[in-house]
Amino acid sequence: MTGSTPFRKRRFRKPGDPAETRAGTKDLETAPGAPGVPAVLPDTAEAVPSASEADEGSRNSSGVRRLQAVKNGVRKGGESARAAALYLTDRVIENALRVPVRDLATLRAQFPGLGPDQLADRLMAGAAIATSTVGAGIGAAAMLPVPPAMPAELAAEITAVAAVELKLIAELHEVYGLRPPGNLKERSFAYLTSWTEERGVDLTKPTTLNVALGGQMKRELRQQITKRMFRNLPNLMPFMVGAAVGAVMNRRDTRRLAEKVRTDLRGRAVPWAALRPLPPLEQPVQALPGAAGAAIEGLDPDLRA
Repeated sequence: MTGSTPFRKRRFRKPGDPAETRAGTKDLETAPGAPGVPAVLPDTAEAVPSASEADEGSRNSSGVRRLQAVKNGVRKGGESARAAALYLTDRVIENALRVPVRDLATLRAQFPGLGPDQLADRLMAGAAIATSTVGAGIGAAAMLPVPPAMPAELAAEITAVAAVELKLIAELHEVYGLRPPGNLKERSFAYLTSWTEERGVDLTKPTTLNVALGGQMKRELRQQITKRMFRNLPNLMPFMVGAAVGAVMNRRDTRRLAEKVRTDLRGRAVPWAALRPLPPLEQPVQALPGAAGAAIEGLDPDLRA
């Protein structure tokens, strides 16, 4: 219509105009800092974590918990292994006094016509067969679904193998004319030291009972037993795999130990013709128990009679 204001043109609103006042009031009511509306500071966006940051923090916390759980498991496992090694150390020391040893006269009567090296070979071969039989038997028993019995099986294997190897070491000393002086206890602990250090007994430094039971000797023995424990763990594999592994590993370890001890003894051997007469060896009063006794009986035909 003529004289009307076109719709595209807006009126210039003066300050204080009712419409302007209503718009300003509405903006103030919804602006930050208004009553009931929290004020937003410039650093607020940085203070509020985003969803990705929250997820990352949760993952880090979960990772820390898992790492702590692993550390606790390793610590408890280490404590259990140490306790097992201490127990086995005591059993091996106790069994060392019960190992029957054949003197040179008995060995020459059982294996007539053999010289020192040939006799040593026969003894080493018999001990390797005995320890491999022990490993195969423990590996076969491990296939049974009785996990709580596995530590007992491992302990039985280590003590039985140690008894066979102690007997072998003692008889190798007889074959090469290097019997340690002393009574049954002193000789037994001398052979135990030889087993721990994997070398022959040094007759110039005889091992007394007090030295053999000292802290250093026990620590070395415990370390040796701990190594045996970890080496023998594959013997507990199921499905008869552990039996084969145990037989091979025990035979190898026994032969390696025997070769080390024999090499050391051979360099200091006393010829049989030069040996002075020695009294027969005392035999232990108590027999070895369990698997250790069975393994020893397989080595000594006199014990089966």
